Amino acid sequence: MKMTNNNTKMRNFKISIQYEGTRYQGWQRQNTTDNTIQGKFEAILEKMTGHFVQVDGSGRTDAGVHAFGQVANFKIDTDMTAAEVMDYINQYLPEDIGVIAIQEVPERFHSRLNAKGKTYRYRIWNSKLPCVFARRYVYELPETLDLDAMRTAAACLVGRHDFKAFTSNKRSKKSTVRTIDAVTIDRDGSEVVITYSGDGFLYHMVRIITGTLIEVGLGQRSPTSVEALFEKNATRDLSGALVPAKGLSLVEVRY
Repeated sequence: MKMTNNNTKMRNFKISIQYEGTRYQGWQRQNTTDNTIQGKFEAILEKMTGHFVQVDGSGRTDAGVHAFGQVANFKIDTDMTAAEVMDYINQYLPEDIGVIAIQEVPERFHSRLNAKGKTYRYRIWNSKLPCVFARRYVYELPETLDLDAMRTAAACLVGRHDFKAFTSNKRSKKSTVRTIDAVTIDRDGSEVVITYSGDGFLYHMVRIITGTLIEVGLGQRSPTSVEALFEKNATRDLSGALVPAKGLSLVEVRY
């Protein structure tokens, strides 16, 4: 590893990350455990630099949620090349986390504050047969789903709405208004994949929306009933169940 010198300046690095979230307590650093994605990165960078380095992610993924395209940034004082920084981090990361790209970015770049949109994917194994090899990445649901009804309901979600009925965070004073650009529902054999793209997502929002769409697909609520969940008096107890984290992946962050 190259040592820093007096002529180096703080440099801002943007990294693209993949991880299998099965055994981690989510993205965010926690005082009660070191088993988080952010915590793993900060421990390695502290080892590399000799001091604490804050790693800012584009957003927090919950415990058990996976990522194909999480983005983070950190600032360090080093004369290592970007490739050398990436190689160093990957050398010490566990096998279920990896940096797949790195670039030096302007000092003011922030992975969360500069994000313009995100895409999430939720995978459902819709079969009575077991899903042995992908069991850690799908929600197994044996009952047959009516995808056309789910697509009708999903169309109601597109646009700018108040999604307060679709979040588990009751105490936040921040706005719950978000814009969903697209929701697609596709079947590939026994697997149903729901893809969400929007400008941002609230705590548990994708998993609660998915639970609501599943209830539509099972005939437990009508497709048009989703529209009522955007009314001012709509509350969390009126929307669907929170589906398991393991079926969810962060696919892309857009800037």
